[in-house]
Amino acid sequence: MESEIQQLVELKDQLILYVVTNGLKWLVAILILVVGFWLAKRLGNLIQKLCEKRSIDVTLSRFFAGTSRVFIIGFAVIIALDKAGIGITPFVALLGASAFGLSLAVQGPISNYGAGIVLIITRPFVVGDTLTLNELTGLVKSVNLGNTILINEDRERITIPNRKVLGEIFTNSFEHTLIEMEVGIDYEADPEQAISVIRSAIESVDALEMERPPVIGIDAFADSSINIGYRIYARTSKLHETRYAINLAVYHALKDAKITIPFPQRDVHLIPADGNEST
Repeated sequence: MESEIQQLVELKDQLILYVVTNGLKWLVAILILVVGFWLAKRLGNLIQKLCEKRSIDVTLSRFFAGTSRVFIIGFAVIIALDKAGIGITPFVALLGASAFGLSLAVQGPISNYGAGIVLIITRPFVVGDTLTLNELTGLVKSVNLGNTILINEDRERITIPNRKVLGEIFTNSFEHTLIEMEVGIDYEADPEQAISVIRSAIESVDALEMERPPVIGIDAFADSSINIGYRIYARTSKLHETRYAINLAVYHALKDAKITIPFPQRDVHLIPADGNEST
């Protein structure tokens, strides 16, 4: 019992000695970390505000702000470890020794980060653009180091690894998406009148990009109708809503102009068999 008490007393003395000897170092290290995190947050926000004031792209401003935060926090950690009396050389050696094994384990994330840096620097698309990739379409919400996030009209969040973006063929239609549709009119109708009516109907619908006006013309001569095709750029955030509104407007416009939309039909001629034909 007395030996255990003696051990506790020695442990207490060692702890008090350690706190007296190194307590100030740890306090300084903690203060450096606190100041480092505070400074990283303030500087990151300041850089982002300056970028927004100078109308720099959102993707680049976030990248600059995030990079500055990481750099300052890393610098603060190094200084804090040094002040606490912990050498960083063993950590560097450990990282170097495990780099080969880690490189195999994190090959995917590293390739995503590398592709993300290329996308952020080259900027083939920016936040707010419409991206179509592997039959997926959506507005670019953010371009991060590891992934690109799209939001479609149904408010679905699409997360794509950056290596899949950089290594694939994609289409950037900016804030709008191309809609291609057609409607059939009777062969007895005037195609020029129909094109004029359809143009007026389309232009009455909102959410269209009028800098690129609708392209309307005869698309095909079908069996039962003359097909009038029209190509329109609509706002991606209201793509299906705009398409449905255009279809309804075109229907009413043709009906008011008394232009018939024919249903499929086929003329069948019956040839009577010759009963006297010899066999």
